[in-house]
Formats: sequence, C-alpha cells, structure tokens
Amino acid sequence: MIEVSNIIKSYKKEVVLDIEQLHIGRGEVLGLVGNNGAGKTTLFSLLLDLIKANQGHITNKEIRVDQSEEWKSHTAAFLDESFLIGYLSPEEYFTFIGSLRGLNKKEVLEFVGGFEDFFNGEVLNKKKYIRDFSKGNMKKIGIVAAFIGEPEIVILDEPFANLDPSTQIRLKTLIEHYTEKHNGCLLISSHDLHHITDVCNRIVLLDKGKVVKDNLKSGQTLIDLKKYFENEIAK
Repeated sequence: MIEVSNIIKSYKKEVVLDIEQLHIGRGEVLGLVGNNGAGKTTLFSLLLDLIKANQGHITNKEIRVDQSEEWKSHTAAFLDESFLIGYLSPEEYFTFIGSLRGLNKKEVLEFVGGFEDFFNGEVLNKKKYIRDFSKGNMKKIGIVAAFIGEPEIVILDEPFANLDPSTQIRLKTLIEHYTEKHNGCLLISSHDLHHITDVCNRIVLLDKGKVVKDNLKSGQTLIDLKKYFENEIAK
C-alpha cells in the first residue's frame, strides 16, 4: 500500500532521514520505534506530505503523495494537537472531519458514540471547547477522529503518550478491532516498547534516520529491542 523509495530529508547539512526502500502492505500494523531524533515523526510527516523530501518519493496505493491529493480520501492520521481545532467542541470537530469523508452529522455521531468506553465519559456532551480539555482527552479526540469514515490507512504518532493505563488498554482493544475488521494498514510510533510490540505485527527500528531493524513480530522481538537500547546506553 505504501512505498518509500530513496527518501532523504535534511535540514541545512544534517540528514534526519535516509531510507532506501520501505514497503508497507495490506493487513500490516507497523510499529515505528527509535530514540528522539531517530526520524519517526519526519517519516510520518513525509507520508502525509506535510514536509517535502530533498530526494526520493513516497507512493500511497501507487499515488505519489507529493504530486496528487487522491490518497487523502483513504488515509487518516493524528500526529499531534495541531491536527485539532481548539475552538470547536468535540462533536463539532467530529462532524467536520466526517463531512470531509462523506458522512453526515447523524452518521458521525453514531460512529463516535461507539467509543464512549474509550472516552470514559470525559469527552462527549461536556459543552467544552477542545482547547479546554486535558492533553489526554485531546489525544482521545484526535485518535477517534482518525478512524471516522473507516479509512484504509491510519497513521498515529505516539498514541499511548498522555493516556492513563486504563485508556491505554482500551486503545489496544480499539486497534485490534480495527485491524480485525479492515484489510488496510495501520502505522504507529511509540517510545513504549511493550505497547508497540503488543499491537503491531511488524516492527521497524530507526536510528539517526536509517532503518536498522525491520522484522515481523515474534516472541523474541521485545527482548531484542530492549537489548538494542541497552547497548545504546552502554556506548
């Protein structure tokens, strides 16, 4: 579904991402791990055409993301709070996102109503603007908005951060239900190795902008990742 080909992204003379080839296929839940500055958010930003590569290109279902907007109809993402509209209520924001994906207000509210357990009674019908919610609840709003319209490709940057333990467990269940129902692909970055290995079936490890590991998940994956970062500390 997604092809990354000879991508290089640099700022001034510093190369922050350098990936020769990366293929992400249908049915994959790809976890992206790495220390700060590894290039995770940069890769997601390039996938969404939020920034331009210095070299190479990315295709989404054979559509170059930097040359067409057709990929946007089947792709959704939540990277950070800048994706939200702070002066709207959650219901207004969900309705707006739904309208972009061809859904009417009733359809949207029925859909988001199914996430009441994930919201834990803290988001819907509160008569508050998004800007007045906690960071954790803002994240919940952004994550659910990314699933409106059931897009084929969903990209989530650090979705477990700022969520309490109960909500993290609910998020894992949400991800599992999505992947069971859809034959698309889900891309997730996280600093939490336990969470990422729980929900993903493939793990890509980035270090200083380069892919250093790319493996299907196995019973050894979490152990290998921990050893890698322990060795990085020891250097």
